[in-house]
Amino acid sequence: MGGMRHPLLADFWPKGGVAQSLGIFNEAAGIVNRSVIIIDPEGVVRHAEAFQGSLPDPEQALATLAELQAG
Repeated sequence: MGGMRHPLLADFWPKGGVAQSLGIFNEAAGIVNRSVIIIDPEGVVRHAEAFQGSLPDPEQALATLAELQAG
């Protein structure tokens, strides 16, 4: 998702602590379920969406972010 100027988080096995706290960690497989989570500067989750069998749409993620920033 080139061109983004805000932090992105990768939370991978064997740790996965952030993913576990958000309920998106797949313990059996040792992976994080594909998700888009937008957290505001105060640390509040403003949007969470999980994907199974498909990839997140970067354009939709950017549109959701724009809506939240305008809101």
